[in-house]
Amino acid sequence: MTMLPQAEEITHRAVLKIAFPMMFAYLSTALVGAVSIAAIGQIGRADLSAGIAIGAILFDILFNSLNFLRSTTLGLTAIALGAGRTDKAKAILQRSLILAVGLGLVILVLGRWEIRIGLPLLGAHGTVLQAAASYAVIRVLSAPFALGNYAILGALLGRGRAIAGLALQLILNGTNILCCIWTVLVLHWGVRGAALSAVSGETLAFVAGLVWLRLSTGPLLGQGLTAAWRDGTGWRQMGVLNRDTLIRSLALLFTFAFFTRQGAVFGAATLAANAIHMQFFALSANCLDGFAAAAEQMAGRMIGARDTGGFRRAVRLTFGWSLISGAAITLVYLVFGQDFVALLTTAADVRADAGTSLVWAALVPVMAAGAFQLDGVFIGATWSRDMRNMMLLSLAVFLVAWAVLMPAFANAGLWAAFLIFLGVRGVTLGIVLLNRMKSGRILVAFGD
Repeated sequence: MTMLPQAEEITHRAVLKIAFPMMFAYLSTALVGAVSIAAIGQIGRADLSAGIAIGAILFDILFNSLNFLRSTTLGLTAIALGAGRTDKAKAILQRSLILAVGLGLVILVLGRWEIRIGLPLLGAHGTVLQAAASYAVIRVLSAPFALGNYAILGALLGRGRAIAGLALQLILNGTNILCCIWTVLVLHWGVRGAALSAVSGETLAFVAGLVWLRLSTGPLLGQGLTAAWRDGTGWRQMGVLNRDTLIRSLALLFTFAFFTRQGAVFGAATLAANAIHMQFFALSANCLDGFAAAAEQMAGRMIGARDTGGFRRAVRLTFGWSLISGAAITLVYLVFGQDFVALLTTAADVRADAGTSLVWAALVPVMAAGAFQLDGVFIGATWSRDMRNMMLLSLAVFLVAWAVLMPAFANAGLWAAFLIFLGVRGVTLGIVLLNRMKSGRILVAFGD
């Protein structure tokens, strides 16, 4: 067993050292789809633009549903390193990479069925379906690398290497953007060029990540890999954590999809207005995710180090920063929300509906701050069962609130139900955390 040097003190600076790079990393990711669609848009064919958008959505769903590879790797790694177990952290990385590449190969092998079934379900037909299929049949080649990058990013963040994580995301997204501009606008390869650009970005980032880990942690192959492969306990632990996190993620995806679908009841203008507000929330979520990443790493590290005081301080500081950020974003949207809406649409009816629901939408970031931050704490602490159960409870409350409020208050009731969902997530996770503190169980990680 190799011991680590003393852990970095939990300070405001330490929080920001992780949070800020990850904010920029997440924001850079948000640019990729926009650049691909914008590049294809220069061709002047709506069916190609729609095709690449639907194809990208298909892989967003496939890959994001497996994002547990990042969070589980992060939490287990932070705990192992907090306890000074670099050997265990390396074995966790090895198992995560095996699982990630294995799942990616499954997606690749089943790609024809995923494309044949998934694209029509997302509304693609005719020439749009042809364009989406042309994109998807190439983009599926990136699956092993895309999922491998989740594992690598989790390992980097678990080690507190947020700058390295940012660098890999910039390599991924920068390669994607530059290749997309070259292949689509210069070489005129169209949709296939955009797909090849995405594959190039994922592949180069994966290789760069492996090189960085090789230099910082030593060889990933050899005798250690055999031991990691044969560790049944480690695999069972990872399996349970991944299962719980997957259920939580699917419940969250269902909530967003259900919210969007219910907004369509009130007509196209309201649906578009709600979508614009949610687009702003998606952008602001990158800020909240940065502090969630800090909470993940610090909470896990303090549990591994058996440092109760450090854990409490990590929770307190990351919660404070997350709440301040959420409140600031809410204020910004209250002041500049109409300008943001006007930037995205010229339709008078959409602008009018967006103005009516602006206050509700502006409250989303501040209401979500606690849920994001506590999600980070629970991921880092590997309290996956509690996180899963509180998500399912929050979803049930959301559906009840929707059934009561939407018939009475129309779209405002829908937004109120969504705010209740976010608030209940934060409150229920907070109650579980307080109970753990009172019972002295905050240093109990999964499997302890």
